[in-house]
Amino acid sequence: MNKRSEALIKAQDKYEQKRMCINIRLNKETDLDIIEKLNNVGNKQGYIKELIRKDIENHL
Repeated sequence: MNKRSEALIKAQDKYEQKRMCINIRLNKETDLDIIEKLNNVGNKQGYIKELIRKDIENHL
């Protein structure tokens, strides 16, 4: 492995340590409205973050 590869791996590891993954399970029957909405949003992650930030802002 060359120095560039080692540096890249180190940088990626450092970046990954700053991240976390959250999964949710949706029921295709009872959560269909949520599933349909998310299927019609281009950026699901951005949309969810925006909703959460608006909620936080409204509760300050």
